[in-house]
Amino acid sequence: MSEQAFLVLTALAEEPLHGYAIVHAVEQLSEGRTVLRVGTLYGVLDRLVADGLAERDREEVHQGRLRRYYKLTDSGVRALQAEVARLSANVRAASAVLRGRGIEA
Repeated sequence: MSEQAFLVLTALAEEPLHGYAIVHAVEQLSEGRTVLRVGTLYGVLDRLVADGLAERDREEVHQGRLRRYYKLTDSGVRALQAEVARLSANVRAASAVLRGRGIEA
């Protein structure tokens, strides 16, 4: 799973969000390390929807513009849980190697 997909799923874990809110949430979650451009965001969302990990929740008109909201599916929640477990295991392994070299991670 790409870092961008992971962060989008994480952003959607709290509540359904529209595109701009997802971009903002990803930037906050990553502490500014990941800034999604609109084209990238919708490419990620299209893949997540195609894979059954996210789905459109609703559409609203706001200041004359259409906002599409997306939410996690049950499969998306399970995929996010699995990715958190995988990343956590990788962090534990890398930390153990560094500690073995006398380096605190």
